[in-house]
Amino acid sequence: MENLKSDGYRPTFSGHETFPLRYGWLQKAYRAVNDAPSAKAAVHVFRDPDSIARFGVGRNMVGAIRYWATAAGVLEETEDGLVTTWLGDLLFGKNGTDPFLEEDASLWLIHWNLVSRPRLTSAYWLFNEYRGGSFVRKDIEEQLLKLALECGWSRVAPTTVDRDLQCLLRSYVGGRGSSEAGDSILAELGLIRPMDKTRSRLSRGRKPSLPDSVFLYCFKDFWGQFSPNQATMTFENAAYAPGSPGRAFLLDEDDIVERLERLDESSDGSLVWSETAGLRQIIRHKDRSRKTERRVLKDALSRSRVQVAT
Repeated sequence: MENLKSDGYRPTFSGHETFPLRYGWLQKAYRAVNDAPSAKAAVHVFRDPDSIARFGVGRNMVGAIRYWATAAGVLEETEDGLVTTWLGDLLFGKNGTDPFLEEDASLWLIHWNLVSRPRLTSAYWLFNEYRGGSFVRKDIEEQLLKLALECGWSRVAPTTVDRDLQCLLRSYVGGRGSSEAGDSILAELGLIRPMDKTRSRLSRGRKPSLPDSVFLYCFKDFWGQFSPNQATMTFENAAYAPGSPGRAFLLDEDDIVERLERLDESSDGSLVWSETAGLRQIIRHKDRSRKTERRVLKDALSRSRVQVAT
């Protein structure tokens, strides 16, 4: 499993043009790429002279839309160009489960894509490596610069890291109707909360808006990255390992245990929680394909949406 100190890891502190993820951007990006005649042509929807009119924003913001859509896992860069992903199709495609991003489940999936892998250096580090509670942005910047020095990352400037952190915090603080410049969809999750003008805190605890179906999918995704050939996983890894659901979703121990105890039911018996001789672990009885897991997730989200509508 790749981490920030892996050989060949390339840090990312830019690409968003300092614009946080905003409402409507992911849908616009998905539709533009989905409507393009080819993956190669899809690249140009963010570059051609019509891109400003197409997205209704300035040139730099067009670049930010592409950045966030790729980082969130709605679009994917391939050798041929840009394509939509399974997540983009799940949410915004024909018969999509949440075309207007109105459901918390969808936001949790987007958040998972942003922070569970080290593609976005600051986001991954803050959610998976930082062990404190409250923080001042300058403190996080100093720790990331120290990490850059230790790892030998070249050309990592303090101003670049600071702007990246500002954008990250604005993406998780704000919300609908807020005067905060970020006004981001991710603020709905309440994962980062401002304490005063300079200090924020990671909001660890129960996450009642996180559905078991999303937790299950993300847990299996993590397992596939962390120890794909192992038939068991310890509670400690599920809860505290970098890239785990416990870390990415800032869950407290009680919430994690309760969700793991429900795994037998939510996974149709493919995963089972076990407490034997003081050893807490999850046992994998059968390994379903990624395609199957995605179908199960879509079915669960679709049922949930129907239940809310009725």
